[in-house]
Amino acid sequence: MRLHVVSDVHGNVAALSRAADGAEGLLVLGDLLEFIDYRTPENGIVGRLLGADVSAEFARLRRTGAPRERMLGLMERGWARLDDPAAAVVEAVSAQYDELFGVLGKLDVPVWAIPGNVDMPELWPATESVTAADGQVVTLGGRRLGFLGGVPLPPGIDPRRAGPWQPYFLRHEDYAARLALLPAVDVLCTHAPPAVPVLAYDVVARRTEAASDTLRERLGTHPPSHALFGHVHQPLARRARLGRTECVNVGHFRTLERPYALVL
Repeated sequence: MRLHVVSDVHGNVAALSRAADGAEGLLVLGDLLEFIDYRTPENGIVGRLLGADVSAEFARLRRTGAPRERMLGLMERGWARLDDPAAAVVEAVSAQYDELFGVLGKLDVPVWAIPGNVDMPELWPATESVTAADGQVVTLGGRRLGFLGGVPLPPGIDPRRAGPWQPYFLRHEDYAARLALLPAVDVLCTHAPPAVPVLAYDVVARRTEAASDTLRERLGTHPPSHALFGHVHQPLARRARLGRTECVNVGHFRTLERPYALVL
């Protein structure tokens, strides 16, 4: 059985419509939404709601490693200009999801999807064509695949709202507990990478992105044949071998526009 796997779609509807070509199923490992378009500031949810100037400045601050407080302050000032920022975010997110899930629903193969850190899974439209697989185990081609969405925060840090926006970050303890609920599987599909330096370091942003120590430990105690993930757009290495497990970053689909092929 041939499956195509993508992550970090970030609103690339045209490429998503072709992602399953030649496959018998499609796995989407999160970050469907385009929150901030780092190349075209007027696009993305922030650009359309708050303007290209806010979007471009946020991108600059993130690229230069500015303190989180500066980025949150920029966003708070932008949201304050809207009469009802929460309603505006829900409307913009829902419209983007309707388009993305509309494309997924037209594919000729089944789709399994989990949320990434910029997703708002509570706003995913209900559809029979796409299985919301977060926290589930499914058997495909005689192999067990486990799914876990979201990104864990470091121990002791709680998720914070960015104004009306609630990224899908999880407390370290909550992520670890959800991972522990998954039984041993043949393929482990997550949005976050295991905390391995070459897999978590972004060579363009020049920093280590959020990754999971618990996930890395899981690969040692219950090693699947494959660990598939996304989140890091320009990793130092797109794949690495950890013991018996082949770790593969299947993204950044928005730019690469080609899926990873998994043959079961």
